[in-house]
Parts: sequence; C-alpha cells; structure tokens
Amino acid sequence: MIREIVKYPNPVLVQQTAPVEKFDEELQQLVDDMFESMYAVEGVGLAAPQIGLKLRLAVIDVTVGKNPEARLVLANPEITHSEGEQREEEGCLSLPGFRGFVLRPKFVSVRAQNATGETWEMRGEGLLARAFCHEIDHLYGVLFINHLSMLKRDLIRRRIRKLQKAGDWPK
Repeated sequence: MIREIVKYPNPVLVQQTAPVEKFDEELQQLVDDMFESMYAVEGVGLAAPQIGLKLRLAVIDVTVGKNPEARLVLANPEITHSEGEQREEEGCLSLPGFRGFVLRPKFVSVRAQNATGETWEMRGEGLLARAFCHEIDHLYGVLFINHLSMLKRDLIRRRIRKLQKAGDWPK
C-alpha cells in the first residue's frame, strides 16, 4: 500500500522516534509499504517519520528498485564510523522541489536490524553513505535543510510559506 509522504513543516518530521521493539508481520507489512511508497516517487530512502510514524525505521535502495538485493531495512540504526567528506546536492521526499549541497562523510559504517530483528552491519560509500546519514538524521528530527546555511534554509522556508498561502503546499 502506498502511504502518503508527510511534507515539511509537519511536526512529526522534527521529533524523536521510538525504537522498533516488535519484529512481526505488521512490521514486515510496514516495510513493504515503505518500499512501495518510496518507489512510487522514485526515492532512494524513506524514514518512518516521512509517513507520519514516530518509529526508528528507514528503508534504502540506491538502485530505486532496479536491484532487489540492494534493498536495506534499517531498524534502530546507528552510525558506528564515518570518514572523509563529500559535498553533493541532496533533496528530500518531504521537501519536493527543494535541493541543496550538503557536506556528509564519504564513508559510513552502520549497524541496524532488519525486518526480522537480525542485526547487520555495512560500510557504505558515496550515495549509500549519504543515504545512511540522511535517513538516520530523519529518525532524530533532522532534515537536510538543517545542514544548509541559515540564508539558504530561510530562503526555502519563505518559499514554502508562499506556496502555503497559495494553497500549493500543506500547512
């Protein structure tokens, strides 16, 4: 089932999430819904807050569905190591149409659980490292615009307020 993507400035996007504690069929269905929702808008990652849930859960697929083996489920993820730097343009499904250059680590190691509760670890590079950081940020109420300059962030907020007044953006 495709879930609606929550748009900024919805308060759920800036709140802390609760750990995933139950690894059951309901969680597996949620994960399936998250992948389906992400693919429907051609995203590479989606965090539970982006569909209105305060749950420490995210999904990532940097192949956008082209390689089923690239699908990653991150329940209760943590970054265990990072190194290097990369500055690339990022966007967010909760801020469609807005992009900005964000400085992130070039390499990131992550420890998380999958949909059945098994712990896994992986080192990501480039786009995958960026996706790990971006989605894990979501689980702590941090959006990519928080990494932009104050000027750029204010510009985006003003444009969103304008869109809201015109009725072209949710409040």
